[in-house]
Amino acid sequence: MNIKSLLLGSAAALAAVSGAQAADAIVAAEPEPMEYVRVCDAFGTGYFYIPGTETCLKIGGFIRVQGSFGPDAADGRFNNEDVDFDGDGIADGQSTSDWDVFSRAYLSFDAKSDTEYGTLTGFFAAEFNADNDTDDGDSLIDVDEAYIQLGGLKAGFFYSWWDKGLNGETDSLGNVTEFNSIAYLYDGGTFQAGVAVDELEGASTKANGVGFEGIVSATLGGVTVDLLGGYDTEFEEGAIRGLVSADIGPGTLQVAGIWASDPNAYWAASEWTVAASYAFKATEKFKITPGAQYFGDLGFDSDADRWKAGVTLDYAVTEGLASRLSVQYVSTDDGTTTDDHVEGFLRLQRDF
Repeated sequence: MNIKSLLLGSAAALAAVSGAQAADAIVAAEPEPMEYVRVCDAFGTGYFYIPGTETCLKIGGFIRVQGSFGPDAADGRFNNEDVDFDGDGIADGQSTSDWDVFSRAYLSFDAKSDTEYGTLTGFFAAEFNADNDTDDGDSLIDVDEAYIQLGGLKAGFFYSWWDKGLNGETDSLGNVTEFNSIAYLYDGGTFQAGVAVDELEGASTKANGVGFEGIVSATLGGVTVDLLGGYDTEFEEGAIRGLVSADIGPGTLQVAGIWASDPNAYWAASEWTVAASYAFKATEKFKITPGAQYFGDLGFDSDADRWKAGVTLDYAVTEGLASRLSVQYVSTDDGTTTDDHVEGFLRLQRDF
């Protein structure tokens, strides 16, 4: 009986130990599926799908370091165009300096998706500028663009058609060129036509301005013709602009002209102006762009005029890194005195 009890007890103990080991066994969990970022090629290069959505996102920007020289070199350093409503050749409200250095970081987010009404776009871009001469002594943050676009309909804060200029850095073909706007552009490929309504607050000396724009554009072969008009309801004045671009030889020739009935938000520097440039592609990395512009009846004064001529040199240092040198000669005659000077800048820019 003792031997039998011992055997039974040993078997029971072994069974208990085996059960405990089975209860404590570690079972490996199945790995959770990972959602990798997918490339989106529906809207061009650089887009990727936002995980869990069918929206494509592209992130881009640049870092720029620029040194400007010449009288009033600081004018317009944080804007693409100077604002000169009194026609004196200096951006109104800007400080003056014979040279200036600033740095800029630009960051953009472009979200796109397909809908039954066409491509839906949400775009945002901001500039972060660093200059010791700004009001806060260090930097200036600026919303460059923020808009929604569905097909040809666009609404928000964005550059108007007046922002388009000639190749190079010689010409000036608009005043303030960013507005809160609603615009529609019909794009038929070789033919385009569009209209826009602009809020002109801050773009002129009056606060409640509304502006209207209209553009028609046609492309045939290597030639493109744009005809643009703008009307400022507060000043009850308008301006029209024509621009022709043609591929000739190893470069592109561009010619533009503007006429204004009187100063307005779209054009206020002179009663009329003509400009031309030729972008010559010397090598794959080096481009030379001479240009010239004449301002007739500067400041809408029949005794005043200005002409400007110079050259812009572009050199691609390596992929993503480019340099630009602009040297311009400016001569202004106000009817009694003549002012001649040289101005320009040297820029280094890293795009990504």
